[in-house]
Amino acid sequence: MGQSRRLRSGPGGAPRLGTGPERAGGGRAGSSGAAMAAPGPRQRGGGRPCPWPAARRRLPVLRWLPRYSPAWLRLDLVAGLSVGLTVVPQALAYAEVAGLPPEYGLYSSFMGCFVYCFLGTAKDVTLGPTAIMSLLVSSYAFHEPVYAILLTFLSGCIQLAMGLLHLGFLLDFISCPVIKGFTSAASITISFNQIKNILGLRGIPRQFFLQVFETLRRIGETRAGDAVLGLACLAVLGGLRAMKSRLPRATRVEPLPVRVSYLIVWTTTTARNALVVLFAGLVAYSFQVMGSQPFTLTGSIPQGLPAFRLPRFSMATPNGTIPFPSMVEDMGVGLAVVPLMGLLETIAIAKAFASQNDYRIDPNQELLAMGFANILGSFVSSYPITGSFGRTAVNAQSGVCTPAGGLITGALVLLSLAYLTSLFYYIPKAALAAVIISAVVPMFDAGIFRTLWRVKRLDLVPLCVTFLLCFWEIQYGIMAGMLVSGILLLYSVARPPIKVSEVSDGDMLLVQPWSSLHFPAVECLRDAVCSHALTAASPPRSVILDCCHISSIDYTVVAGLAELLQELHKHGLSLAFCSLQDPVLQVLLSADLEGFQHFPSREEAERCGGAEPGGSGAAPSASTSQSSLLPAGLIQ
Repeated sequence: MGQSRRLRSGPGGAPRLGTGPERAGGGRAGSSGAAMAAPGPRQRGGGRPCPWPAARRRLPVLRWLPRYSPAWLRLDLVAGLSVGLTVVPQALAYAEVAGLPPEYGLYSSFMGCFVYCFLGTAKDVTLGPTAIMSLLVSSYAFHEPVYAILLTFLSGCIQLAMGLLHLGFLLDFISCPVIKGFTSAASITISFNQIKNILGLRGIPRQFFLQVFETLRRIGETRAGDAVLGLACLAVLGGLRAMKSRLPRATRVEPLPVRVSYLIVWTTTTARNALVVLFAGLVAYSFQVMGSQPFTLTGSIPQGLPAFRLPRFSMATPNGTIPFPSMVEDMGVGLAVVPLMGLLETIAIAKAFASQNDYRIDPNQELLAMGFANILGSFVSSYPITGSFGRTAVNAQSGVCTPAGGLITGALVLLSLAYLTSLFYYIPKAALAAVIISAVVPMFDAGIFRTLWRVKRLDLVPLCVTFLLCFWEIQYGIMAGMLVSGILLLYSVARPPIKVSEVSDGDMLLVQPWSSLHFPAVECLRDAVCSHALTAASPPRSVILDCCHISSIDYTVVAGLAELLQELHKHGLSLAFCSLQDPVLQVLLSADLEGFQHFPSREEAERCGGAEPGGSGAAPSASTSQSSLLPAGLIQ
């Protein structure tokens, strides 16, 4: 595996480790990803056996830390700072989406960075509060920090259990149309939820339809200062985003002024959220000094780090104490939706960037990392966290080499909590609303409707069901979309495509199922055979069932085939099987079907003209090792 090191240009022409096979240190990806993706008994860079193979498997940090290069430190530092400058303003804004005080956004932004550094298998992924998770918390935590923190703890326990039991495959049952429908609806819901802050309106309900009605009814109460500032921030953020997407990459061969200019523009566009919020805060502070304040401000945020303690398993209210069972009952289906959506978002992001940057991830290890991140996060008053696509993209574009960049991001958040919270008082809510809208608008995928219309229109059904119902209640949208997707999946199993054609001038009927047969498909197969074989004006002499696409059958199918054999026999027709795969042949032979006959290939079945009822077919395929052990009467 001794490939050579190749450096590529990073921001400002800085060398960046290659993302192809030529990774530093003798591994793939001069990054944690590739190093962590090969949990063998030997390290990539050396030949000595690892004394703790189990520890390396559960602690991916042990795979890349011994090979850590000083050249990676600068790149991880730049990436960590870039993500930190993005996460701090976003954390304050996402807490508003979650219906929690702004400090809880910061409390949720550092523990995941530290935990993922030790347990994560993707170098690019960064954990923290996201728009979608904040929206879910708003729905299931009832704007109560105690509920939100308990939801974090329970979600982490569920995710950890799924990782230990290797249940990551359950995420495969959430189809892409359901995900797209949910994220598109969430984009609209979150964006419109922030319109009230852009316009400076107060007392707007959080239910989407009531929110739309009240916003339109009270639009005349708009505060001019908030509206002007919010729209200006939106315009600046949109312009900087567009500038970054069109920014050509500078190389080391460029003149120094060009590389410096590139670095300035790249830094400005990457840290656009922090710069816009900083500028808006300075404007608000200037007005405060002059004795007037046209903006709605964030207000006081407690200074200092959160206490490290167990989450509370009950909540005191003026009417008494809400016990733990009642809190769990209140959260209801959220205990399934929140951990599943968190895992889905994280693994989808990790797979996307692992494929892009040529390394592998371990989905079950990702479940463990998410579980531990949420469990430990609940000890520092975090609400549920997941992988952030936007911040992960910033991390990757900054040239991050290992998850150590997350340590820098987490440290920056801690420094902000310790020393900068007094400055957050002057941040206008309109600026934070602009940050949120700028982050979630790209989540709306208008092209998916057109794509599905062109590719497979039936998939528009779960997409539209999820999209529309999510405006009513998120859980109803997701559950209904999954239900519709499940029904469509079962329908395809119950009604597999079956091609029926005549061969040998109509003497034989060739029936070709194009997928495996399971019990819901029995009647479909029988109807397809009987409708062509028994009702034709000139019925065929025999029926050939081509099984080359059938890899598995169940007992109900076997029983149905036995009935079909008898029914065709009564009408003087034979049924022969051909191209049986070994597992299917074993089942049919073991069933001892009366009149069962088969041929190795379709051509041989057609050449033999099928077989007469009660006649003999060809011998079973030679690849079936147990055939010779069966009684001769079973091999017709």
